[in-house]
Amino acid sequence: MSSGNLSVVQQVYERFGAGDVAAILACLTDDVRWEVVGPPDAYPLFGVRTGTAEVLAFFQGVGENEDFTDFSPRRFLAEGDTVVVVGHAAYRLKHTGAQVDTDWVHVFTLRDGKVSGFQEYADSAQIAAGYRR
Repeated sequence: MSSGNLSVVQQVYERFGAGDVAAILACLTDDVRWEVVGPPDAYPLFGVRTGTAEVLAFFQGVGENEDFTDFSPRRFLAEGDTVVVVGHAAYRLKHTGAQVDTDWVHVFTLRDGKVSGFQEYADSAQIAAGYRR
């Protein structure tokens, strides 16, 4: 099942690159748990969201807060129901104009061919400091 799960995750990135949030949501379970690791009071996108409506609000927040110059998934590792992706992002925080340049790791959990869990690990200290600036 790893190759099928890998394909689903790759589709999520392709759809993100195309700005097709509706297509991303179609890849998620209704009860998806979506987490960007970091103190929720330090940056609007940090924290846990549950369900596709909250994930939609998350992606709206991405558009409101971040102006990307680079978003590159670079390495995909799949085993069983888990896909781990290592990548890089560079963007401007719209609120302050601060530049963020960070490597990241995304951990996807899949159930029945859909994403049921997501965790993002990035330089949350850099992001929070840029937002407070």
